[in-house]
Amino acid sequence: MRKQRAWYRRRDRGATVSRMAAALLIAIAFAFPIYWLFIMAIKTPEEVFASPPVWWPSTFSLENFAVLFRDGDVIAIWNSMVIAGCSTVIAMFLGTIAAYSIARYRTGGDNLAIWIISQRMIPPIAIAFPVFLLYALVGLVDTYLGLIVLYTAFNLPYVIWMMRGYVEDVPLELEESALVDGLSRWQMLYRVVFPMVRTGMFATAVFTFIFAWNEFLFALILTRTDVTTFPVQLSHYFGQQQLFWAKIGAMSVLGTIPVFLTVAMAQRLLVRGISLGAVKG
Repeated sequence: MRKQRAWYRRRDRGATVSRMAAALLIAIAFAFPIYWLFIMAIKTPEEVFASPPVWWPSTFSLENFAVLFRDGDVIAIWNSMVIAGCSTVIAMFLGTIAAYSIARYRTGGDNLAIWIISQRMIPPIAIAFPVFLLYALVGLVDTYLGLIVLYTAFNLPYVIWMMRGYVEDVPLELEESALVDGLSRWQMLYRVVFPMVRTGMFATAVFTFIFAWNEFLFALILTRTDVTTFPVQLSHYFGQQQLFWAKIGAMSVLGTIPVFLTVAMAQRLLVRGISLGAVKG
């Protein structure tokens, strides 16, 4: 019996070690592109194009970042922050109000929510040309307002769909009690509903911001020089004759930092927001 128990313990330890080794290999495979991106940003030009590749730079050079500032390329990151931030705030406000109306008053019937989320599935390339003609007609090409309005329209279906589920998880009795206590409908939303769904709102806002930050097609078509966004600016380094790997690495690092810091600093709220309503008692 002792030998059998010892054999089971050895087998369990072997299985645990195997799982940990497999998890470590998978983590390395996913982390290596990020590592290579950061290393490429601090390499010298000679090390970037060295063959065989230099796995660890001999010196840490910040010249690649300095070049981006001297050339004014970093303004694209500011443009992306303004456009993605403003469109996220507007989409969250309008989407949350619309989601509350659909959840509580059944606005549009039972199929309106399905129709709204179906609009998010339209291929952007299918409407890119009509949107460009419309923007050229009204003078919104290469403007902050043009991209903010467009990104807000594209992200609204996602916000409405997500917030509708979060609002439905709020007990209706709490709202009725607040109204009986003399609160107006807007006061009840601000003091009761919004605090109850704040983690869900944050999770939805983070993903909405990331969608707007990473959008490339419309930013490429509707911008020229004034409001070039981060993904479009990054694509400028891929030339037909040469690839500016040093600039690609440095710009990618700078463009990743805002999103990374936002998610890292509020990881707890983000996880709670994603899992909100997943288990109901």
